[in-house]
Amino acid sequence: MKKLLNILKYVLLLAFSALLMRYAVRDQDLSKVGRYMREANYFWMGITVVLSALGYFSRAYRWKMQLDATKHQPNYWDVYHAMMVGYLANLVLPRMGEVIRCSVLRRTGGIPVQVALGSVITERVIDVLVLFTLLGATLLLDFNKFWAFVLSLFSDKYDTLAQSRNLIMAAVGIAGALVLIGGYLLYRNVERLRQLALFNKLEGFVRGLMEGVFSIRKLDSKGLFLLHTAFTWLVYYLMDYLAFFAFPETHNLGMAAGLAVLTFGAFGMATPVQGGIGAFHLMVQSTLLVYGVSKEAGIAYALVVHGTQTLLVVIMGGISFVVSMIKSGRAKRAVAASVPDAVTPAYVE
Repeated sequence: MKKLLNILKYVLLLAFSALLMRYAVRDQDLSKVGRYMREANYFWMGITVVLSALGYFSRAYRWKMQLDATKHQPNYWDVYHAMMVGYLANLVLPRMGEVIRCSVLRRTGGIPVQVALGSVITERVIDVLVLFTLLGATLLLDFNKFWAFVLSLFSDKYDTLAQSRNLIMAAVGIAGALVLIGGYLLYRNVERLRQLALFNKLEGFVRGLMEGVFSIRKLDSKGLFLLHTAFTWLVYYLMDYLAFFAFPETHNLGMAAGLAVLTFGAFGMATPVQGGIGAFHLMVQSTLLVYGVSKEAGIAYALVVHGTQTLLVVIMGGISFVVSMIKSGRAKRAVAASVPDAVTPAYVE
């Protein structure tokens, strides 16, 4: 039953992606969209692919720095391959790629899942902070345009929230009270709970998770970590900005427009749907509309950028998946060979 529910969940998310894509291309001349895509200068897209690959290598090194700080110190290529398998998995199973990459790294590098997952949580928190910083910069650079754009995106939701303010405040109050009560009961009964094997396993998992979360405090070189973070986001920016030159309709857009596409496109990619399909395209198309780019040209740009990067993830992730499976198989055989065969009783005739 649980497996059926999971399948249904992912099917519904895929259907939601399809609806978003349908909304993005509604009332458009699809023949014109196709022409824009065929006439694009793919030389520029080739440059973005190379930059993107470098970004993945840098991001893997940044993750390895976090894991090294936990004293586990995995091999760089194990970290890289696990990360790429996770990105590949996100194309099919939204947000599950983070768990899958930690599971792969446990099999290939021996890193406990909870430690790796904790480091991924920290990584995601850092990315969210960077993303909201970029959002603030985008609004400041072109305040009039994008303040109206942001309000148009969230006005309906804001009105709904305002109408339900009292209900929301009551729900928050109840949730807060339950958390406090649960924390108090846990504190009072922690010694009793430690007599349970399940609680001890859960406590060990949480401790490992926290070890990964706070690994950033023990980094050997915080400056190098920040440098890789900056390089990763610079790559993301250049991928969107350089892609402008592939289309006559966008090649005159400036660097501020590139920052806007990066920011709102990243919000689209963060949507819990397969590979950001639909959400990314709609956000990028809407952003380019602010700069006077037609809907057809905007969706063509989004399709080419997203399609190029998706293809890269499929290729690099596919290679990493094969490598990881081979290494995982070798590790299992090595463990099996190290365990002596069961002693067979000797019968003396």
